[in-house]
Amino acid sequence: MINFENAHFVTSFAGKPSNLEKELPELLFVGRSNCGKSSLINALCKKNRLAFTSSTPGYTKLLNYFEVDNKFYIVDAPGYGFAKNRDKSYVDFGELMDNYFENNSNLKLVLVLLDARRIPNEDDVSIINYLIESKIPYIICYTKMDKLNMSEKAKISKNLSAVNLKIPADLQYFTSSVEEKYLTKLRNYINEIID
Repeated sequence: MINFENAHFVTSFAGKPSNLEKELPELLFVGRSNCGKSSLINALCKKNRLAFTSSTPGYTKLLNYFEVDNKFYIVDAPGYGFAKNRDKSYVDFGELMDNYFENNSNLKLVLVLLDARRIPNEDDVSIINYLIESKIPYIICYTKMDKLNMSEKAKISKNLSAVNLKIPADLQYFTSSVEEKYLTKLRNYINEIID
């Protein structure tokens, strides 16, 4: 079993790393700005300040690598859809991710984080379709589930249908940075992927 608490920041890269000391499997976390990526990484690893959280959209500019229990890397990607300097940020994000994905044999899974309170936008749909077309393994993680009431939770599948996304149920995970029941299920899945 993976000890998620044995986690630390390693380094940041503008693309695929070239000088990591260890070659380990990588789990990439992607999602629109302020969807809760850093909060989820911190909660998974039970560390408040492992990944830096910011209320400023677009704070993360590089791929941040965190080593977990000497077994794999969590790779935190910049949020997409950052409104300030939108055109430039889209080009930067696209180039960064193209460089990362190219011939990356260490990438085992992409976790696409969607704010459970919102309908997926064009950027969410684009990255999900890219992963499907490229045959890159992925799961959808709905964040901030603790902020939803029962009727809002019932709308999640309708939100996918509204943007013509058909995601198999076994690729959809509910998450929350404050409710352990969601985190345990995701940790168990990651254990299966890595072990």
